[in-house]
Amino acid sequence: MAVKHITILGSTGSVGTQTLDLIAENPGAYEVCALIGGRNVALLAAQARQFRPALTVISDASLLPELREALAGTNLAIAGGREAVLEAAARPVDWTMSAITGIAGLEPTLAAVNHGGIIAFACKEALVSAGDVFLRAIETANATLLPVDSEHNAIFQAMADGNGKAVEKIILTASGGPFLNHTLEEMHGITREAALRHPVWSMGAKISIDSATMFNKGLEIIEAARLFGLGSDRIEVLVHPQSIVHGMVCYADGSVLAQLGSPDMRIPIAHTLAWPARIATGAPRLDLAAAARLEFFPPDEKRFPALRLAREALAAGHGAPAVLNAANEVAVAAFLDRKIGFLDISHIVEAVMQRLGAPPVDDLGAVLALDIQARDMAATLTAVKAA
Repeated sequence: MAVKHITILGSTGSVGTQTLDLIAENPGAYEVCALIGGRNVALLAAQARQFRPALTVISDASLLPELREALAGTNLAIAGGREAVLEAAARPVDWTMSAITGIAGLEPTLAAVNHGGIIAFACKEALVSAGDVFLRAIETANATLLPVDSEHNAIFQAMADGNGKAVEKIILTASGGPFLNHTLEEMHGITREAALRHPVWSMGAKISIDSATMFNKGLEIIEAARLFGLGSDRIEVLVHPQSIVHGMVCYADGSVLAQLGSPDMRIPIAHTLAWPARIATGAPRLDLAAAARLEFFPPDEKRFPALRLAREALAAGHGAPAVLNAANEVAVAAFLDRKIGFLDISHIVEAVMQRLGAPPVDDLGAVLALDIQARDMAATLTAVKAA
């Protein structure tokens, strides 16, 4: 098998580090050509020393001197800042991991798309905010988009027989997060620390809060609509606390195909890394006898309004999903900074959506302009809540 050339956007995050772990476990199969990290200089330098890419980039240009010092004597090429990130992302490779969290991942991912190849996609916000722009770029470049999110990867695998036209609906599962059994009254007093303690998955701060509010699942509804060409009425969400069944596809003949596995992100990452082949991972093997039972039930949209807001944004189309995503990012950051309460997150997002509506976004510039507008409005509303 030919060596696969790799770029990782977001190498110091959870998905990026797990991707590199899998590459290290398969010596000779992959060559890391570029690493792009955020602010963790020590980790990025350690990754560069281990994998010796042709280019290592830190997105925060102010940290470039620190990275240069950390890699002194290695003769490795390094750079910093937005332009360096885009230049690194645009270098032709066989496979790119897109794992930069939030809208910040949009431009680098589009730069990677433009050279074709395989894009392993863990940056759902970019597809949510710029779905039409992003999918047009994929088609124009003849690139291949492989979903890394465990739910969308599960759906992708369950559709592997190619009978997409026979799909009646898909089912995305949700763990329910740490507050699945909380009453609405109890949710008023939720703290930052409690929201970050996910009962099943180990994730970064932003996605952990999104899981707790179920905005993560709302974004996944929009992402699924983009990826699989389905309307909101054909995308169902079921709460599944065990997080063993990651997604299901219901077919016209009554068959339901499900993808199961331990709740370990190495499984979907490995699927995209080796696709269309498969590689071994160190993920725990699923023991259904030990699991004992699998539970499924519908989510409570009164306690978790993120699902309703996401469906409303999807129905409105145009720039509404970009508004939802931008407002949510600002509100989550404010909650993590202890400026607003847990339930304020969805209130702020809904208020911004009501004010901005669904303006047209025909290109990247329009998406980014609307993103800024929604963030400014969300920041204003957040300041009012915090006062």
